[in-house]
Amino acid sequence: MSLATNRLLQLKAALDFVVAGTDTTSTTSEWAMAEIMRKIQDELDDVVGKNSTVEELHIPKLHCLDAVVKENLRLHLVAPLLLPRHPSKSCYVARYTIPEGAQVLVNAWGIHRDPEAWDNPLEFHPESFLTKNGKWDYSGNNFHYFPFGTGRRICAGIPLAKRLLPYVLASLLHLFERRFADGTEIDMLEKTGITLKKMIPLVVVPKPRLLLEKYGYWFCG
Repeated sequence: MSLATNRLLQLKAALDFVVAGTDTTSTTSEWAMAEIMRKIQDELDDVVGKNSTVEELHIPKLHCLDAVVKENLRLHLVAPLLLPRHPSKSCYVARYTIPEGAQVLVNAWGIHRDPEAWDNPLEFHPESFLTKNGKWDYSGNNFHYFPFGTGRRICAGIPLAKRLLPYVLASLLHLFERRFADGTEIDMLEKTGITLKKMIPLVVVPKPRLLLEKYGYWFCG
């Protein structure tokens, strides 16, 4: 392989990573804005304050926001079907025979809504992640919750998602109140594609809620 070809492949991989990261982040943010609770803004006012903007150092202290992000990734999984796997040899899983070379699709969407693992699995209930925060992480070791996959092919974008998604949501919710256009009804219908999107895109009218004189803005709720 020539040096030029190798560099083109590296560039393509980097672009794929950026495109995949922005699409999944924006999709997850849209779902979260549709489900969001007032409790998060109260937490932001306590941790960040009404005369400051959100900084990265605030994110670890926003436990309610963390629970909402995790619940959002459970109920509205960005990638409902994990990438296909092909076993190199026949194996047995839960009394089923998986033949060599078969294409296996993991239904992560269904696993995240399994009533044997989750109480009221179809309801948005982030409080469960506040009481079991250590049990539900993004490592993929818990097979009831793995929004970024598991094993050697776990999503390479986990560090980006863990930093970018809470920061984007915290900033938006701290600066603005969520208002919906007149006549707008919020639905949770899903449209399946490469990522799981809302059937009808969310339309939000932002209303400033902060007073930030040092930044030259006059935001008041």
